[in-house]
Amino acid sequence: MAAAATLLLYIGSILCFITTARAKIFGVYTGGPWQNAHATFYGGSDASGTMGGACGYGNLYSQGYGVNTAALSTALFNGGLSCGACFEIKCDAAQDSKWCNPGSPSILITATNFCPPNNALPNDNGGWCNPPRTHFDLAVPMFIKIAEFRAGIVAVNYRRVACRKQGGVRFTVNGSKYFNLVLITNVAGAGDIVRVSIKGANTQWLTMSRNWGQAWQSSSVLVGQALSFRVTGSDGRTSTSMNVAPANWQFGQTFAGKNFRV
Repeated sequence: MAAAATLLLYIGSILCFITTARAKIFGVYTGGPWQNAHATFYGGSDASGTMGGACGYGNLYSQGYGVNTAALSTALFNGGLSCGACFEIKCDAAQDSKWCNPGSPSILITATNFCPPNNALPNDNGGWCNPPRTHFDLAVPMFIKIAEFRAGIVAVNYRRVACRKQGGVRFTVNGSKYFNLVLITNVAGAGDIVRVSIKGANTQWLTMSRNWGQAWQSSSVLVGQALSFRVTGSDGRTSTSMNVAPANWQFGQTFAGKNFRV
């Protein structure tokens, strides 16, 4: 009996360890304390005006972001390094009870654009995205999930969360023979990328530099070689996608690699 009890205790400990490991992956953003900001909206009722933007994502529908997006103020945008980061946002009923939707529901958005400052207007009257304000300019369909449209601007609470995406990290290769410009999208986990390397079948790993948004560049000649990518998120985790582009790849094509676990 004692031996059986010991065995059951051992098995229970193993199952507990596995459950804990699955519940929390080291480095994943799990949602910290709520912080204060404000939110407005842009882009029209169908969010068509949110396409393109300072992150370089282009058509947000085809890229998988849809209308769950926001433009960030200077304080949050981080010069474009925050492109792809995910946030949970809810209306602050303590400050704007008149305009917040009942129950203060929260939304999940991905940063896809930059809300530029308007220095001709004061910070508290039109210059909503002026430094040092933390501000989210939401797609209209997202704003009306947390507050009434006629509010125009509301106080919100926000926190950084892990991004959950379908499928793999996408690498869209543009440029020319002597200039490779790779747009990286659909990144799970941290969502934002801080370091990228590329490898041809006949090269070592080559460090890429950020061009703008989440478009990364390399001047190496890689035409005719299978391509591999290594990306590191702001949470410190790295994902390596080996030989995701075949040797006969063409500029303008998109390839899916290994995504981050969340």
